Order: sequence, then structure tokens, then C-alpha cells
Amino acid sequence: MITAALSRPVPRYARVRHLGPHWYACVMGTCVVGTAGAALPVRMGGLREVCTAVWALSLVLLVTLLCARARHWTHHRDQARAHLLDPGMAPFYGCLSMALLAVGGGAVTVGRDWLGTGAAIALDVVLFAAGTAVGLAAAVAVPYLMAVHHRVRAAEATPVWLLPLVAPMVSAALGPLLVPHLPPGQPRETLLLACLTLFGLSLLATLLMLPLVFARVITSGPLPLALTPSLFLVLGPLGQSTTAVGLIADMADGVVPAPYERGLGVFAVLYGVPVMGFALLWLCLATAHVVRARRRGMGFSPTWWAFTFPVGTCVTGAATLARHTGLAVYDGLAVGLYGLLVAAWSAAAAGTVRGLFSGELLAGPRPAPVALPPVRGRTRSDAVR
Repeated sequence: MITAALSRPVPRYARVRHLGPHWYACVMGTCVVGTAGAALPVRMGGLREVCTAVWALSLVLLVTLLCARARHWTHHRDQARAHLLDPGMAPFYGCLSMALLAVGGGAVTVGRDWLGTGAAIALDVVLFAAGTAVGLAAAVAVPYLMAVHHRVRAAEATPVWLLPLVAPMVSAALGPLLVPHLPPGQPRETLLLACLTLFGLSLLATLLMLPLVFARVITSGPLPLALTPSLFLVLGPLGQSTTAVGLIADMADGVVPAPYERGLGVFAVLYGVPVMGFALLWLCLATAHVVRARRRGMGFSPTWWAFTFPVGTCVTGAATLARHTGLAVYDGLAVGLYGLLVAAWSAAAAGTVRGLFSGELLAGPRPAPVALPPVRGRTRSDAVR
């Protein structure tokens, strides 16, 4: 009977038992390679075709993960609830929102080359609405769970806590792409100001959380080796907010009345330039921590995807500043950051493929070793008994 039980095949749904929401980071990191490449201020032959192909890959990954996660919720609800009550896993529910939004925005920027404008807009509308709804829910639910159920301490703060708060900023950055496709008048202005509202919501929430992360790194020492790449997550709200104000300003012409139209353009520069400066400072700091962790034996883990999407937002932010200021230095910055993004994506993708083929990335956590009682020799008193 035992032999028959051991030889019984494992059900297919059992393979997704440990498939957490952090897997959506693969979609985000892949999609941004395509969309950021299309936003570069320089044009290279064949680049747009490659970017469109990368976006198509992210669409396939998104559909695959949505199906796998649906099976996870159907057959492993206990594990899904455990993820929500796990302070280390719950913030990754913001990745679902950002994956939906990223693929939807990519449909309009590069996907329309293959899908056609009408189909690309329809896809973006669906994914933007779903992603924004999930992002707003995560921005409320995850901090609530952290306060009521997780019982976290300030010394445990990590950049992962920023994920649900950044999701509305992605909506703010990608929503303006739909403005020209709405009827003129109030529909366009409403969506544009809604994006500005989402920008403020996410920015203020991030400003409340970021000091906790910075203080934890300074006062409690470096993060554990496997979590060190998550320091790059701080770049996300910085680059994405710079992108958001720039795109909102781009779409303001003829949508909002004067003088707000001109004021948004001025704000895009006055906000974006200093924030991008801080992003570069944090990039250097995070890179130094990663180099240190690598020297101490940091191997591949899913946190390596933190190297991708946040850097991609800095690429689009630098490209936005190049467009608004006309300075060549931002052109060079965008190109340099994009080279870093491609290298980071290649490393993360290669490690993920290896981990999937070996089965390590979908395996459950290893049980702690059981301590055996010490073996003692038989004494005379034992013999009497």
C-alpha cells in the first residue's frame, strides 16, 4: 500500500500550491523592457520590433499566470489565505495590479503594431480598469492587514512594503495614454485629473513608508542576502512618479483649461529633476549593497526581478525629462539605464528558467530539521527498572 501511494502521480494542481503573487513580477519586468525601449529618445533599426515581441511575451506570461493563480485559489485556498496573512508575502498582491497595468499600457504603446489600434485600446481599457481596481484595493487592504493581523515591527521594514502603495502610481502613469481616445470635454479632463489624484494618493503614502525603510537599513544593518535586491524597489515610485507627471503634462494640452495646462508642464520639470537625482543616489546605494551581498554568497532568488521594473520606470522617467527639458544628458541617462535594464532582465530571466526546470522555484519551503534527543547509554538504574 505504501509503495502504491508513493508511485501515485502528483495531481497537476499540486504543482501550483506554492505559486505566490510575487510571480507577477516576471510579467512586470518583461513588459517594461518593451515599453521602456519604445520610450527611448533615440531610434535604432529593429528596436521597436524587438520591443513589440517582448511585450507579446509578457502578455503570454500574464495569461499563463492568471490561469495558474486561478487554479491556486481554487484548489489551495488555505495557502492563498496564508499568503494574505504572511507579512512577507501579502505586499506582493500589488504586483498583480502592476502586471495588469503594464501589459495594458504596452498594448497601446507597442502592441498596437500587431493587434491594431482598436484591439489594443480595448485591451488596455479592460486591463487598466482591472489593474486600477486591484491596486486601490491592495493599497487599502495590505496596510490594514499589516496593522491588524501581521503585527510587524519597524526593525522588520523592507522595500517590499512599498509594492501595494506604488500600484496606483502605475495607474497614474499609464492612464494618460487613454485620454486621447475618450470623447473631448469632461471625459478626457476627468480621466486626466483622476490620474493626478492617483499620483498624489500613491506619492503621499510612499512618503509615509519610505522613511521606515531607510531607517531600517541605516539603524538595523543590511538586509538578509536574499532580500538585498529588494532595495531596488525604492526606485519604482521615484521613476514612475516622474513618468506620471510628465505624461499627464503631455496630455494636458486642450484637456484642462489655462493656466493649469502650462502649470502641469512646469510641475513635471520642477518635480521630476530633483526626484530623478534622488533616484540616482538610491541606485548607487542599492548597487553597493548588492555587490556586498554578492561577495558574501548571495545566489539567485525571485527577488532578482526587483532589478527590472523599478529600473525601467527610471528609463521612462529620464525619457520624459529629456522630452520636457530638451537636455541631451537625459537622453544619455535613459539609454544608459536601459542598458542596465536589459542586463538585469537577462540575469533574472535566466535564473528563473533554470529554477523552473530544476523545480526549485515551485517547491515548498523546506521543513526545519528535527532535533533528536541525545542518546545515552543504559545505566544501572535502568536495568533495575
